[in-house]
Amino acid sequence: MCGDVQTRAQQGRSLNYGQFNIMTSSAGSASAATSQAADSLEIRDPGMGVNGYLGDLRATGRARRFVRDQRIYNEGADADCVFKVESGVVRTCTFLRDGRRQINAFHGPGNVFGLEIGPVYGLSAAAASDCVVVSYCRRTLEMLAAHNEQLSLQLYSSVLCGLARAQEHSVSLGRRSAIEKLAIFLVGCTQYSIGGDDIALEMSRKDIADYLGLTIETVSRTFSHLEHMCFIELSGARHVRLMDRVGLRELCD
Repeated sequence: MCGDVQTRAQQGRSLNYGQFNIMTSSAGSASAATSQAADSLEIRDPGMGVNGYLGDLRATGRARRFVRDQRIYNEGADADCVFKVESGVVRTCTFLRDGRRQINAFHGPGNVFGLEIGPVYGLSAAAASDCVVVSYCRRTLEMLAAHNEQLSLQLYSSVLCGLARAQEHSVSLGRRSAIEKLAIFLVGCTQYSIGGDDIALEMSRKDIADYLGLTIETVSRTFSHLEHMCFIELSGARHVRLMDRVGLRELCD
């Protein structure tokens, strides 16, 4: 897949993702977009270029505050907006016919969510903690992306990162043990932690369980097991210190 993307970028083709026309003109541009952390995407306005950089589009977005468990949008609703997390954590999920919930992903500061291939949202989104998100009109982004290579590449890079996370999560759900699932989850949480190996888990144990495909009881037992093995140190229900990050990574391999 990565090879196909690179080849098409070198050929200067445009790639279409739903309504977004993803423009690529050179291998250098594609490389730059891929190297950008799409999870810290800056949505920029092509009308305010300064020294090769595009002006910030934040003024066109609408900042919105949500309290824990407040719904942001429902599965099947019109996908009129794209969102970026400013603070806190958002979860995206689906509900099975029997009422069970499967969390697809957690989105932390800088993450973009709600970028859909079709006209409606494929998942529901809600605040996993008190959070602030900025909503952008999808139609506005579509028009800008159709004429601006940097924005379209940033959006495309965000899509690719989301696919990569979904693939890894699929492997975790189907092939990994409970201890492996929790280990890889905790290692992944460090990307949002300003304290390095000290992690403040903003989501609940129920959220973690529904994300990892486990019961709350199994999640709690696995936390205790990792602490007993000296991989982590627990301080309350939502504060974890990674005592052996290398060892946790090795559990995931």
